[in-house]
Amino acid sequence: MNHHDVLIVGAGLSGIAAGYHLQTKCPDKSYAILESRDAIGGTWDLFRYPGIRSDSDMYTLGYSFRPWTGAKAIADGPAILAYVRETAREHRIDEKIRFGHKVLSASWSSDAARWTVEVLKNQTGETERLTCGFLFMCSGYYDYAGGYTPDFPGIDRFRGRVVHPQQWTPDIDYANKRVVVIGSGATAVTLVPELAKSAAKVTMLQRSPTYILSAPGVDPIASFLRAKLPESRAYNVTRWKNVMLSAGLYGYCRAFPNHSKKFLVGRVTGRLKEAGIADADTHFTPRYAPWDERLCLVPDGDLFKAVSTGRAQMVTDQIDHFDETGIALKSGTHLDADLVVTATGLKLMLLGGMTLTVDGRALHPKDSLNYKGTMLSGVPNMAMALGYTNASWTLKADLVCEFVCRLLRHMDRHGYRTCTPRVGHDVEREPLMPLRSGYVQRALAEMPGQGSKAPWKLRQNYLLDMLALRYGDVSDSALEFSAAGAGTETRESS
Repeated sequence: MNHHDVLIVGAGLSGIAAGYHLQTKCPDKSYAILESRDAIGGTWDLFRYPGIRSDSDMYTLGYSFRPWTGAKAIADGPAILAYVRETAREHRIDEKIRFGHKVLSASWSSDAARWTVEVLKNQTGETERLTCGFLFMCSGYYDYAGGYTPDFPGIDRFRGRVVHPQQWTPDIDYANKRVVVIGSGATAVTLVPELAKSAAKVTMLQRSPTYILSAPGVDPIASFLRAKLPESRAYNVTRWKNVMLSAGLYGYCRAFPNHSKKFLVGRVTGRLKEAGIADADTHFTPRYAPWDERLCLVPDGDLFKAVSTGRAQMVTDQIDHFDETGIALKSGTHLDADLVVTATGLKLMLLGGMTLTVDGRALHPKDSLNYKGTMLSGVPNMAMALGYTNASWTLKADLVCEFVCRLLRHMDRHGYRTCTPRVGHDVEREPLMPLRSGYVQRALAEMPGQGSKAPWKLRQNYLLDMLALRYGDVSDSALEFSAAGAGTETRESS
Protein backbone atom coordinates (compact mmCIF):
# COMPACT_ATOMS: atom_id res chain seq x y z
CA MET A 1 0.00 0.00 0.00
CA ASN A 2 1.63 3.26 -1.14
CA HIS A 3 -0.95 5.72 0.19
CA HIS A 4 -1.61 6.39 3.87
CA ASP A 5 -3.62 8.99 5.69
CA VAL A 6 -0.51 9.79 7.75
CA LEU A 7 3.16 9.05 7.19
CA ILE A 8 5.40 9.30 10.26
CA VAL A 9 9.12 9.79 9.66
CA GLY A 10 11.32 8.33 12.39
CA ALA A 11 10.92 5.40 14.81
CA GLY A 12 12.53 6.90 17.89
CA LEU A 13 10.87 8.22 21.03
CA SER A 14 8.66 10.64 19.08
CA GLY A 15 7.74 8.27 16.27
CA ILE A 16 6.54 5.54 18.62
CA ALA A 17 4.53 8.14 20.56
CA ALA A 18 2.99 9.34 17.29
CA GLY A 19 1.99 5.80 16.36
CA TYR A 20 0.34 5.23 19.74
CA HIS A 21 -1.63 8.48 19.71
CA LEU A 22 -2.77 8.03 16.11
CA GLN A 23 -4.09 4.51 16.53
CA THR A 24 -5.68 5.40 19.88
CA LYS A 25 -7.26 8.76 19.06
CA CYS A 26 -7.68 8.45 15.27
CA PRO A 27 -8.28 4.71 14.79
CA ASP A 28 -9.82 5.29 11.37
CA LYS A 29 -6.56 6.74 10.02
CA SER A 30 -4.11 4.51 8.19
CA TYR A 31 -0.47 5.19 8.93
CA ALA A 32 3.06 3.91 8.42
CA ILE A 33 6.37 4.81 10.04
CA LEU A 34 9.42 5.29 7.81
CA GLU A 35 12.74 4.62 9.55
CA SER A 36 16.08 5.08 7.79
CA ARG A 37 17.89 2.77 10.20
CA ASP A 38 17.26 -0.95 10.69
CA ALA A 39 16.04 -0.73 14.28
CA ILE A 40 13.67 1.11 16.60
CA GLY A 41 15.11 3.67 18.98
CA GLY A 42 16.47 6.65 17.06
CA THR A 43 19.10 8.41 19.17
CA TRP A 44 19.04 5.63 21.75
CA ASP A 45 19.90 3.05 19.10
CA LEU A 46 22.51 5.25 17.42
CA PHE A 47 24.60 6.28 20.42
CA ARG A 48 26.63 3.42 21.91
CA TYR A 49 29.39 5.15 23.87
CA PRO A 50 30.20 3.90 27.40
CA GLY A 51 27.81 5.03 30.11
CA ILE A 52 25.28 6.61 27.78
CA ARG A 53 22.22 7.63 29.79
CA SER A 54 19.41 10.14 29.90
CA ASP A 55 20.04 13.67 31.06
CA SER A 56 16.37 13.92 32.03
CA ASP A 57 14.57 11.83 34.61
CA MET A 58 12.65 8.88 33.22
CA TYR A 59 9.38 9.96 34.81
CA THR A 60 9.26 12.83 32.32
CA LEU A 61 11.30 11.23 29.52
CA GLY A 62 8.95 8.26 29.70
CA TYR A 63 5.64 8.31 27.87
CA SER A 64 2.49 9.70 29.45
CA PHE A 65 0.63 6.56 28.43
CA ARG A 66 3.15 3.95 29.61
CA PRO A 67 4.70 4.23 33.08
CA TRP A 68 8.43 3.85 33.50
CA THR A 69 8.88 0.92 35.89
CA GLY A 70 12.66 0.80 36.10
CA ALA A 71 14.32 1.40 39.46
CA LYS A 72 16.57 4.19 38.24
CA ALA A 73 15.25 7.67 37.62
CA ILE A 74 18.35 8.45 35.52
CA ALA A 75 18.46 5.42 33.25
CA ASP A 76 21.18 4.09 30.97
CA GLY A 77 20.84 3.95 27.21
CA PRO A 78 20.14 0.19 26.89
CA ALA A 79 17.30 0.44 29.45
CA ILE A 80 15.74 3.38 27.58
CA LEU A 81 16.08 1.57 24.27
CA ALA A 82 14.39 -1.52 25.71
CA TYR A 83 11.57 0.68 27.07
CA VAL A 84 10.93 2.26 23.64
CA ARG A 85 11.01 -1.10 21.88
CA GLU A 86 8.74 -2.76 24.45
CA THR A 87 6.26 0.11 24.03
CA ALA A 88 6.25 -0.37 20.25
CA ARG A 89 5.81 -4.14 20.58
CA GLU A 90 3.14 -3.93 23.28
CA HIS A 91 0.95 -1.66 21.14
CA ARG A 92 1.87 -3.40 17.85
CA ILE A 93 3.33 -0.16 16.53
CA ASP A 94 6.39 -2.12 15.36
CA GLU A 95 4.20 -3.76 12.72
CA LYS A 96 3.71 -0.35 11.08
CA ILE A 97 7.43 0.41 10.67
CA ARG A 98 9.24 0.21 7.33
CA PHE A 99 12.91 -0.10 8.22
CA GLY A 100 15.72 0.96 5.91
CA HIS A 101 13.52 3.62 4.31
CA LYS A 102 15.29 6.97 4.15
CA VAL A 103 13.13 9.92 3.13
CA LEU A 104 14.81 11.98 0.43
CA SER A 105 12.13 14.51 -0.43
CA ALA A 106 8.52 15.46 0.10
CA SER A 107 6.45 17.36 -2.44
CA TRP A 108 3.04 18.87 -1.68
CA SER A 109 0.28 19.30 -4.26
CA SER A 110 -2.56 21.64 -3.33
CA ASP A 111 -4.66 20.33 -6.23
CA ALA A 112 -4.44 16.77 -4.92
CA ALA A 113 -4.22 17.84 -1.25
CA ARG A 114 -1.51 15.28 -0.59
CA TRP A 115 2.21 14.77 -0.13
CA THR A 116 4.35 12.65 -2.43
CA VAL A 117 7.28 11.30 -0.47
CA GLU A 118 10.35 9.89 -2.21
CA VAL A 119 12.11 7.20 -0.20
CA LEU A 120 15.45 5.43 -0.67
CA LYS A 121 15.43 1.73 0.22
CA ASN A 122 18.79 1.09 1.82
CA GLN A 123 18.96 -2.62 1.05
CA THR A 124 18.33 -2.37 -2.69
CA GLY A 125 19.32 1.21 -3.47
CA GLU A 126 15.96 1.65 -5.20
CA THR A 127 13.67 4.64 -4.70
CA GLU A 128 9.97 4.42 -3.98
CA ARG A 129 7.21 7.00 -3.95
CA LEU A 130 4.57 7.05 -1.24
CA THR A 131 1.69 9.45 -0.79
CA CYS A 132 -0.12 10.69 2.29
CA GLY A 133 -2.64 13.28 3.37
CA PHE A 134 -0.58 14.36 6.39
CA LEU A 135 3.16 14.18 7.02
CA PHE A 136 4.40 13.92 10.61
CA MET A 137 8.13 14.45 11.07
CA CYS A 138 9.47 12.64 14.15
CA SER A 139 13.10 12.48 13.05
CA GLY A 140 14.44 14.85 15.73
CA TYR A 141 17.03 17.44 14.80
CA TYR A 142 20.37 15.64 15.05
CA ASP A 143 22.48 14.75 12.03
CA TYR A 144 22.87 10.99 12.34
CA ALA A 145 25.73 10.92 9.84
CA GLY A 146 28.22 12.47 12.26
CA GLY A 147 28.88 14.81 15.13
CA TYR A 148 30.85 18.05 15.30
CA THR A 149 34.63 18.02 15.74
CA PRO A 150 36.59 21.31 15.47
CA ASP A 151 39.63 21.53 13.23
CA PHE A 152 42.33 20.92 15.85
CA PRO A 153 45.86 21.87 14.66
CA GLY A 154 48.17 18.89 14.30
CA ILE A 155 45.51 16.23 14.94
CA ASP A 156 46.90 14.15 12.05
CA ARG A 157 50.22 13.85 13.90
CA PHE A 158 48.66 12.11 16.89
CA ARG A 159 49.67 8.41 16.98
CA GLY A 160 46.76 7.36 19.19
CA ARG A 161 43.11 7.03 18.28
CA VAL A 162 40.62 9.90 17.99
CA VAL A 163 36.90 9.13 18.13
CA HIS A 164 33.71 11.15 18.35
CA PRO A 165 31.17 9.57 20.76
CA GLN A 166 28.60 9.40 17.97
CA GLN A 167 30.95 7.01 16.09
CA TRP A 168 31.81 4.82 19.07
CA THR A 169 32.37 1.17 18.13
CA PRO A 170 32.83 -1.95 20.31
CA ASP A 171 36.48 -2.37 19.27
CA ILE A 172 37.59 0.85 21.01
CA ASP A 173 39.88 -0.23 23.85
CA TYR A 174 40.36 2.14 26.76
CA ALA A 175 41.30 -0.29 29.53
CA ASN A 176 44.52 0.85 31.23
CA LYS A 177 44.85 3.62 28.66
CA ARG A 178 45.38 7.35 29.09
CA VAL A 179 42.18 8.96 27.83
CA VAL A 180 41.43 12.63 27.19
CA VAL A 181 37.78 13.59 26.79
CA ILE A 182 37.46 16.99 25.11
CA GLY A 183 34.23 18.74 26.10
CA SER A 184 32.19 20.00 29.00
CA GLY A 185 28.62 19.05 28.13
CA ALA A 186 26.31 16.16 28.90
CA THR A 187 28.27 13.64 26.81
CA ALA A 188 31.57 14.47 28.49
CA VAL A 189 30.23 14.30 32.06
CA THR A 190 28.62 10.97 31.18
CA LEU A 191 31.74 9.47 29.61
CA VAL A 192 34.34 10.44 32.21
CA PRO A 193 32.99 8.46 35.22
CA GLU A 194 32.39 5.37 33.08
CA LEU A 195 35.78 5.42 31.35
CA ALA A 196 37.49 6.01 34.70
CA LYS A 197 36.34 2.58 35.91
CA SER A 198 38.96 0.82 33.77
CA ALA A 199 41.18 3.44 32.13
CA ALA A 200 44.58 4.25 33.63
CA LYS A 201 43.69 7.95 33.73
CA VAL A 202 40.87 10.03 32.28
CA THR A 203 41.21 13.77 31.76
CA MET A 204 38.16 15.90 31.07
CA LEU A 205 39.56 18.81 29.06
CA GLN A 206 37.18 21.74 28.86
CA ARG A 207 37.59 25.18 27.38
CA SER A 208 35.14 26.56 29.91
CA PRO A 209 33.02 25.00 32.69
CA THR A 210 29.34 24.18 32.55
CA TYR A 211 26.67 24.08 35.24
CA ILE A 212 26.42 20.64 36.82
CA LEU A 213 23.58 19.46 39.00
CA SER A 214 23.75 16.23 40.96
CA ALA A 215 20.57 14.21 41.44
CA PRO A 216 19.81 10.81 42.99
CA GLY A 217 20.02 7.95 40.53
CA VAL A 218 16.99 6.43 42.27
CA ASP A 219 14.19 8.86 43.15
CA PRO A 220 13.32 8.21 46.83
CA ILE A 221 9.91 9.87 46.52
CA ALA A 222 9.06 7.72 43.51
CA SER A 223 10.09 4.61 45.42
CA PHE A 224 7.89 5.63 48.35
CA LEU A 225 4.90 6.33 46.11
CA ARG A 226 5.28 3.00 44.33
CA ALA A 227 5.03 1.23 47.65
CA LYS A 228 1.83 3.10 48.57
CA LEU A 229 -0.06 3.66 45.32
CA PRO A 230 -1.02 1.77 42.17
CA GLU A 231 1.77 1.88 39.59
CA SER A 232 0.12 4.26 37.11
CA ARG A 233 -0.92 6.71 39.82
CA ALA A 234 2.52 6.68 41.46
CA TYR A 235 4.05 7.35 38.04
CA ASN A 236 1.74 10.28 37.31
CA VAL A 237 2.32 11.89 40.70
CA THR A 238 6.10 11.54 40.31
CA ARG A 239 5.90 12.85 36.77
CA TRP A 240 4.06 15.98 37.87
CA LYS A 241 6.39 16.45 40.81
CA ASN A 242 9.36 16.44 38.44
CA VAL A 243 7.63 18.68 35.91
CA MET A 244 6.99 21.29 38.56
CA LEU A 245 10.49 21.07 40.05
CA SER A 246 12.08 21.39 36.62
CA ALA A 247 9.85 24.32 35.63
CA GLY A 248 10.48 26.01 38.97
CA LEU A 249 14.25 25.67 38.67
CA TYR A 250 14.25 26.99 35.10
CA GLY A 251 12.03 29.96 35.98
CA TYR A 252 14.17 30.76 39.01
CA CYS A 253 17.38 30.63 36.94
CA ARG A 254 16.03 32.90 34.22
CA ALA A 255 14.46 35.40 36.63
CA PHE A 256 17.38 35.57 39.07
CA PRO A 257 20.55 34.63 37.16
CA ASN A 258 23.04 35.95 39.72
CA HIS A 259 21.35 34.37 42.70
CA SER A 260 20.75 31.07 40.90
CA LYS A 261 24.39 30.96 39.79
CA LYS A 262 25.49 31.19 43.43
CA PHE A 263 23.00 28.48 44.33
CA LEU A 264 24.11 26.05 41.61
CA VAL A 265 27.82 26.62 42.11
CA GLY A 266 27.32 26.38 45.86
CA ARG A 267 25.72 22.95 45.53
CA VAL A 268 28.65 21.77 43.41
CA THR A 269 31.15 23.23 45.87
CA GLY A 270 29.51 21.25 48.64
CA ARG A 271 29.79 18.01 46.66
CA LEU A 272 33.41 18.80 45.81
CA LYS A 273 34.29 19.29 49.47
CA GLU A 274 32.68 15.95 50.29
CA ALA A 275 34.84 14.36 47.59
CA GLY A 276 38.00 16.20 48.69
CA ILE A 277 38.28 18.22 45.47
CA ALA A 278 39.48 21.82 45.40
CA ASP A 279 39.43 24.57 42.80
CA ALA A 280 35.72 24.83 42.13
CA ASP A 281 36.19 28.35 40.75
CA THR A 282 38.36 27.14 37.89
CA HIS A 283 36.60 23.94 36.86
CA PHE A 284 32.97 24.33 37.92
CA THR A 285 32.08 28.03 37.72
CA PRO A 286 30.77 28.95 34.22
CA ARG A 287 31.16 32.39 32.72
CA TYR A 288 27.58 32.50 31.44
CA ALA A 289 24.23 32.69 33.22
CA PRO A 290 22.30 29.52 34.12
CA TRP A 291 20.30 28.09 31.21
CA ASP A 292 22.13 30.12 28.57
CA GLU A 293 23.23 26.55 27.92
CA ARG A 294 21.69 23.31 29.18
CA LEU A 295 22.46 22.20 32.71
CA CYS A 296 24.29 18.88 33.00
CA LEU A 297 22.78 16.27 35.28
CA VAL A 298 25.05 13.76 37.05
CA PRO A 299 23.46 10.87 38.98
CA ASP A 300 24.68 10.47 42.56
CA GLY A 301 27.61 12.81 41.94
CA ASP A 302 29.43 10.13 39.90
CA LEU A 303 31.68 12.68 38.19
CA PHE A 304 32.89 14.07 41.51
CA LYS A 305 33.49 10.56 42.84
CA ALA A 306 35.58 9.66 39.79
CA VAL A 307 37.76 12.73 40.31
CA SER A 308 38.11 12.08 44.05
CA THR A 309 39.54 8.61 43.40
CA GLY A 310 42.33 10.09 41.30
CA ARG A 311 41.34 8.06 38.22
CA ALA A 312 39.87 11.19 36.61
CA GLN A 313 40.91 14.83 36.57
CA MET A 314 39.51 18.14 35.34
CA VAL A 315 41.60 20.47 33.19
CA THR A 316 40.25 23.87 32.10
CA ASP A 317 42.43 25.21 29.32
CA GLN A 318 42.57 25.68 25.55
CA ILE A 319 44.17 23.41 22.98
CA ASP A 320 47.22 24.79 21.20
CA HIS A 321 47.91 21.75 19.06
CA PHE A 322 48.09 17.97 18.92
CA ASP A 323 51.42 16.17 18.65
CA GLU A 324 52.46 12.54 18.39
CA THR A 325 51.84 11.71 22.05
CA GLY A 326 48.91 13.90 23.05
CA ILE A 327 47.70 17.48 23.35
CA ALA A 328 49.72 20.62 24.00
CA LEU A 329 47.70 23.28 25.84
CA LYS A 330 48.07 27.05 25.58
CA SER A 331 49.14 27.20 29.21
CA GLY A 332 52.20 25.14 28.31
CA THR A 333 50.88 21.92 29.87
CA HIS A 334 51.00 18.68 27.87
CA LEU A 335 48.39 15.94 28.22
CA ASP A 336 49.72 12.50 27.29
CA ALA A 337 47.05 10.36 25.66
CA ASP A 338 46.49 7.00 24.01
CA LEU A 339 42.86 7.78 23.17
CA VAL A 340 41.17 11.14 22.58
CA VAL A 341 37.37 11.37 22.66
CA THR A 342 36.00 14.51 21.02
CA ALA A 343 32.78 15.14 22.96
CA THR A 344 32.70 18.49 21.20
CA GLY A 345 29.09 18.62 20.16
CA LEU A 346 26.50 17.51 17.67
CA LYS A 347 25.27 18.77 14.33
CA LEU A 348 21.66 19.82 13.97
CA MET A 349 19.73 18.88 10.85
CA LEU A 350 16.01 19.45 10.63
CA LEU A 351 13.61 17.12 8.81
CA GLY A 352 16.30 14.47 8.45
CA GLY A 353 17.92 16.47 5.64
CA MET A 354 15.09 15.90 3.19
CA THR A 355 14.14 18.52 0.60
CA LEU A 356 10.71 20.12 0.77
CA THR A 357 8.58 21.37 -2.14
CA VAL A 358 5.17 23.06 -1.99
CA ASP A 359 3.32 23.32 -5.31
CA GLY A 360 6.55 23.11 -7.26
CA ARG A 361 8.34 25.72 -5.17
CA ALA A 362 11.31 24.67 -3.09
CA LEU A 363 10.84 25.59 0.55
CA HIS A 364 13.58 25.66 3.18
CA PRO A 365 12.65 25.44 6.87
CA LYS A 366 14.79 28.51 7.60
CA ASP A 367 12.28 30.61 5.65
CA SER A 368 9.42 29.58 7.96
CA LEU A 369 8.26 30.33 11.48
CA ASN A 370 7.33 27.62 13.94
CA TYR A 371 3.63 27.50 14.80
CA LYS A 372 2.93 26.45 18.43
CA GLY A 373 6.04 24.30 18.32
CA THR A 374 4.17 21.93 15.99
CA MET A 375 4.01 23.16 12.36
CA LEU A 376 5.82 25.45 9.91
CA SER A 377 4.33 28.54 8.32
CA GLY A 378 3.46 28.09 4.67
CA VAL A 379 3.73 24.29 4.84
CA PRO A 380 0.36 22.49 4.58
CA ASN A 381 -0.55 19.30 6.42
CA MET A 382 2.81 18.78 8.07
CA ALA A 383 3.80 18.69 11.74
CA MET A 384 7.06 17.98 13.48
CA ALA A 385 7.84 16.84 16.99
CA LEU A 386 10.50 18.91 18.71
CA GLY A 387 11.26 18.48 22.39
CA TYR A 388 12.14 21.02 25.03
CA THR A 389 15.61 22.43 25.57
CA ASN A 390 14.96 22.94 29.29
CA ALA A 391 13.09 19.71 30.06
CA SER A 392 12.67 16.21 28.68
CA TRP A 393 12.07 15.67 24.98
CA THR A 394 9.05 13.43 25.46
CA LEU A 395 6.98 15.94 27.43
CA LYS A 396 6.66 18.13 24.34
CA ALA A 397 6.58 15.28 21.82
CA ASP A 398 3.55 13.75 23.58
CA LEU A 399 1.72 17.10 23.45
CA VAL A 400 2.52 17.57 19.75
CA CYS A 401 1.15 14.08 19.01
CA GLU A 402 -2.06 14.89 20.88
CA PHE A 403 -2.42 18.17 18.97
CA VAL A 404 -1.93 16.46 15.60
CA CYS A 405 -4.70 14.00 16.44
CA ARG A 406 -7.00 16.82 17.54
CA LEU A 407 -6.22 18.69 14.32
CA LEU A 408 -6.96 15.67 12.14
CA ARG A 409 -10.28 15.07 13.91
CA HIS A 410 -11.17 18.77 13.54
CA MET A 411 -10.47 18.64 9.81
CA ASP A 412 -12.59 15.52 9.40
CA ARG A 413 -15.53 17.02 11.31
CA HIS A 414 -15.57 20.12 9.10
CA GLY A 415 -14.68 18.46 5.80
CA TYR A 416 -11.31 20.19 5.51
CA ARG A 417 -8.55 18.59 3.46
CA THR A 418 -5.82 21.15 4.03
CA CYS A 419 -4.49 23.12 6.99
CA THR A 420 -1.73 25.70 6.60
CA PRO A 421 -0.25 28.08 9.21
CA ARG A 422 -0.02 31.66 7.86
CA VAL A 423 2.07 34.43 9.43
CA GLY A 424 0.56 37.89 9.82
CA HIS A 425 2.42 41.15 9.17
CA ASP A 426 2.63 42.06 12.86
CA VAL A 427 4.88 39.15 13.86
CA GLU A 428 8.63 39.70 14.21
CA ARG A 429 11.08 36.88 13.71
CA GLU A 430 13.20 35.61 16.62
CA PRO A 431 15.73 32.73 16.91
CA LEU A 432 14.11 29.33 17.38
CA MET A 433 16.10 28.28 20.46
CA PRO A 434 17.21 30.44 23.39
CA LEU A 435 20.45 28.56 24.05
CA ARG A 436 23.99 29.85 23.45
CA SER A 437 25.36 26.31 23.11
CA GLY A 438 27.74 25.84 20.20
CA TYR A 439 25.63 23.18 18.47
CA VAL A 440 22.63 25.54 18.51
CA GLN A 441 24.50 28.65 17.38
CA ARG A 442 26.14 26.80 14.48
CA ALA A 443 22.74 25.73 13.13
CA LEU A 444 20.43 28.68 13.85
CA ALA A 445 20.83 30.22 10.39
CA GLU A 446 19.44 27.02 8.84
CA MET A 447 16.61 26.54 11.33
CA PRO A 448 13.08 27.98 11.22
CA GLY A 449 12.46 30.96 13.46
CA GLN A 450 9.86 31.63 16.08
CA GLY A 451 7.62 34.67 16.30
CA SER A 452 7.49 37.55 18.74
CA LYS A 453 4.04 36.53 20.00
CA ALA A 454 1.62 33.62 20.20
CA PRO A 455 0.93 31.34 18.43
CA TRP A 456 4.36 31.69 16.86
CA LYS A 457 6.20 31.91 20.17
CA LEU A 458 8.03 28.70 21.04
CA ARG A 459 7.37 28.37 24.75
CA GLN A 460 9.73 26.37 26.91
CA ASN A 461 6.93 25.74 29.37
CA TYR A 462 5.07 22.44 29.66
CA LEU A 463 2.08 23.87 31.54
CA LEU A 464 1.42 26.61 28.96
CA ASP A 465 1.91 24.17 26.10
CA MET A 466 -0.46 21.69 27.71
CA LEU A 467 -3.17 24.35 27.93
CA ALA A 468 -2.62 25.35 24.29
CA LEU A 469 -2.08 21.96 22.65
CA ARG A 470 -4.22 19.62 24.76
CA TYR A 471 -7.08 21.92 25.77
CA GLY A 472 -6.91 25.03 23.59
CA ASP A 473 -8.99 25.70 20.50
CA VAL A 474 -7.55 23.79 17.54
CA SER A 475 -8.41 26.51 15.08
CA ASP A 476 -7.24 30.11 15.34
CA SER A 477 -6.65 33.08 13.04
CA ALA A 478 -3.18 31.80 12.06
CA LEU A 479 -4.52 28.54 10.59
CA GLU A 480 -5.98 28.52 7.09
CA PHE A 481 -8.26 25.58 6.34
CA SER A 482 -9.38 24.49 2.89
CA ALA A 483 -12.20 22.09 2.07
CA ALA A 484 -10.86 21.25 -1.39
CA GLY A 485 -7.83 21.56 -3.62
CA ALA A 486 -6.38 24.75 -5.04
CA GLY A 487 -8.44 24.33 -8.18
CA THR A 488 -11.63 25.29 -6.37
CA GLU A 489 -12.72 28.45 -4.59
CA THR A 490 -13.68 26.78 -1.31
CA ARG A 491 -11.13 28.25 1.07
CA GLU A 492 -11.73 29.30 4.66
CA SER A 493 -9.68 30.82 7.43
CA SER A 494 -10.46 30.31 11.10
